Amino acid sequence: MNKILKKSLLIAVTLLVSFNCSSNKPNTMKDDKAIVSIETGLTILKVRTAINKGSSYIVANSYEGTLLGVSFDGKILWKNALSGFMNHDVWIRDLDNDGKDEILAANADGNIYCLNAEGKLLWSFKKNDAPMFAVTAIKKDNKMYVVAGGFDKKIYYLDTKGKEVKEIETSTFSIEKSYKKVGQKRAPNNVSMTNFIRVVENKDQTETLVVLGTNNHMQNVGTLYFFNPLENLPFKKKPIQQDKSVKGKLRIRPIGDLKIVDYDNDGEKEILLGASAHVNDLLVTLYSIKEDTFTFHKLDKISFGYDIAHSEVIKQNGKDILLSRAGSQIHLYEKGNYKTSVERLVSTYAYNDLWKDPTTNNIILASSQSGGSQIHIINTENKNWKKEFKNLHPLGKIASILANTKSIRNNLDQFQKPDYQEKSQPVYFMTEKVPDNLIGLKNKISKNYESPVFLNSLHMREVENWDRSQVTNEKYKNSRDRRKKYTLTSDEALTQITNQFKGEPGIAYWAGHGNDPYMFHINTTKKVVDMANGKKTVLIYPEMEDHSDNLNFLVDDLVYPLAKYVQGKNTNIFLRSKHVSWLGSNYNKPWSRLMSGEFADVFVPSMEETTDKSMELSLAGRTGMWASGAVNSWGTRSVPDNTAFDRSRQLGYQRLPNHFLRMLIFHTSYGAQYINNFAVDQDYLSVYWELIAKGALYVPKRNEILSFSPVHVSMKEPDHHYIDEGSNVKWSIFYDEEFENNNPYAISRLSGSWPGAAVTEWDFSRYAAGVKERRLNFLAPYENGLVLITPPQKGVFAQKNVVRKSLSENLHPFYKNILKEYITDGHNYYSADGKETYKANEYYKIIEKEIKESAKKLPVTVSGDVAWVVAQTSPKHLRLTILDNGYINPEESTAIVSFNNIKIKKITDILSEEAFKVENSSVKINIPLGAFRFIDIELEKAF
Repeated sequence: MNKILKKSLLIAVTLLVSFNCSSNKPNTMKDDKAIVSIETGLTILKVRTAINKGSSYIVANSYEGTLLGVSFDGKILWKNALSGFMNHDVWIRDLDNDGKDEILAANADGNIYCLNAEGKLLWSFKKNDAPMFAVTAIKKDNKMYVVAGGFDKKIYYLDTKGKEVKEIETSTFSIEKSYKKVGQKRAPNNVSMTNFIRVVENKDQTETLVVLGTNNHMQNVGTLYFFNPLENLPFKKKPIQQDKSVKGKLRIRPIGDLKIVDYDNDGEKEILLGASAHVNDLLVTLYSIKEDTFTFHKLDKISFGYDIAHSEVIKQNGKDILLSRAGSQIHLYEKGNYKTSVERLVSTYAYNDLWKDPTTNNIILASSQSGGSQIHIINTENKNWKKEFKNLHPLGKIASILANTKSIRNNLDQFQKPDYQEKSQPVYFMTEKVPDNLIGLKNKISKNYESPVFLNSLHMREVENWDRSQVTNEKYKNSRDRRKKYTLTSDEALTQITNQFKGEPGIAYWAGHGNDPYMFHINTTKKVVDMANGKKTVLIYPEMEDHSDNLNFLVDDLVYPLAKYVQGKNTNIFLRSKHVSWLGSNYNKPWSRLMSGEFADVFVPSMEETTDKSMELSLAGRTGMWASGAVNSWGTRSVPDNTAFDRSRQLGYQRLPNHFLRMLIFHTSYGAQYINNFAVDQDYLSVYWELIAKGALYVPKRNEILSFSPVHVSMKEPDHHYIDEGSNVKWSIFYDEEFENNNPYAISRLSGSWPGAAVTEWDFSRYAAGVKERRLNFLAPYENGLVLITPPQKGVFAQKNVVRKSLSENLHPFYKNILKEYITDGHNYYSADGKETYKANEYYKIIEKEIKESAKKLPVTVSGDVAWVVAQTSPKHLRLTILDNGYINPEESTAIVSFNNIKIKKITDILSEEAFKVENSSVKINIPLGAFRFIDIELEKAF
């Protein structure tokens, strides 16, 4: 919580508000100012407006789940941190008719919270741990009810004091269908979770409840269900789909925004829907309740990214105009003209939310998706608003990030790698797009430094069309990737690929994909490797997670034969997998040869962590494979949809990739060598190139790392439910209260039913990694050292006849006699002889205690809101890398560095040259917002 205490200084320094302090009513913006920016000190995800006795004010919801009342003149009226978990939905309505709106929040901890106009908690309601996702309030016969729903597949009616009135099972009315089996599990039919719940005010002053139900937050748009208040069954069910009579099929994606509007001022409401999707698929949909029809318009000309189409209806020149925000743009449409926008306004940053104050025409934008901290109020009646939007550059956190990165760059310009520092491992940039203005820097690095190595990245739209009649597996015989055209002969494919070696140190390209691993015949791929003539070749295979019977065929027919052939030929197979691939699926029998270390110099485990909720786990899994000797290298990836943990609220349009920068530095300082990067802003991210080249960012060997915990958790053959849950990240209807209550799992809550949810007390993520929720833990604290997830080392579960050495032989000699192993299958824990089974919700206490005790043996530990790594750079020097761990909610932080059993001679920031003094075996180091530090710890004697 120490981050929140620092907000007042940030607010004081960066407050930008232009206002008239005479009133907090909405019309306080100066006539000559079209956009007013209010600094909050927090990353704001949602904005609403509320009324307090005739005066309007803003209710803001932060990334951390803090609710704030903010006046239009910029004052923070109140602040309530609630549970510390995220609010999936916020709704405002006067529940008791006293002229003061109450604030309702649907929280990821399973609660509905109700606050009064002063921000005080009035009551909370919780039925179970499944996240609440939607909340509203409805009137029937002059009596108010709160209506809520979420991932437990129920709808709840509450009275205004938070007491349950009734609950409705969605299985009694849902028409949602599942269509795919994942692992051993198929999503059930005719059941929904509630994506949105809203109220339609009818002409006759009655109210109708509308529920948007769905079952998959990535692949199912859902259905609008219309209810009369308190009735069990809807009177109308309307699937969101294009009329079959309309020509030109649209790709309709899950809904991330739903508003009730009266677009044509006829007293009949419309439902305004905004897609949550890749920008190529962003639609704004208007459903006319009166006409019972959908009208779609596509938002186009938006550069690569993922976002939600947020829309509102505003007045412009006496006309009703549809205003849609997506990416860093605002599109304006006139009624009836949905195909062509009247105007397209292009700004710099995207924003997390958009809301219209119903008392004015003012549009309110939540913070920038790049970690911003301001709220922006647009007076659309001011003629300058469009120009000011185009030129809007948020200050607050955004300004701090830019200033702090600039300071690091300036210091890096003067940095010289110390003579004592050992040689780093090489880093390979596999997909680094270099713009024209950075060619000079790239060439300078390539000429003067051995690392990083810029491989030539080849993206092929066309792949090989070869005869698959002899493929005996039906899935792979018929699989094709819809993004590719299968047109090339083997010779044509070979020419296209091998031409890319000319003048380059090597190439990286997709040799296959989980949708179709056979994009090229194996013989074509072998010829590519032969024609490389020893140059580095990286064969990328994305989304290879599979734990079905098909995997047995795939590894034996393609993966292992190819690995055997390329061994010793400077070629790597980059397995860019998903979900629990490297902390579960890899311990199934098909991957036993990989895990044995037989192909340690070939396979590179990496992750495609889009939609996942297990980043702290995949880090432990990949580094555990590397430390065990199963592989000699590991890799990482940054891409815009890294930020997606819930595809129905897909805010992945960060234009300032500070979150990428810190994640890449963290992983590289833990030894990641193969970097699959989508830079977004390469000018900004190019500092990463220079940090590696100049040696400020040290890339250690596994036997140089000293921040691994002496405790490691080994994975035996994994539990089926654990694997299935960890792979079902798209389906949002798997919550089973009885199962959850009776089956405590060592690692759980990974499916699509748990976005932002609290982890259990006994989950590895909490007791080992130090995280509390299932959301974007790319920079987990691991304050007692990184607890590796490894292959079993001893006992009946240890793999026999392995090529790799033991874990203790691969790690720093420091670990030789202090390692402690615990064994799990993701569900329970087991004794090494297999005779004893221990329940996760009991046995975790023993492991947690051992982790804490073992941390005292490490030379250095770090606590605080930071991520950290320690590596030995010479006999008398340790390199401590510390980073702000707020992935998309960066904060200034304080790292508390503790020293155990070592004598310190000097502690220095190698870039700024700031020196630190040790007191009582510890030192406090400030980490600027969105930044990182490289600390040299010089020892009195060799370690």
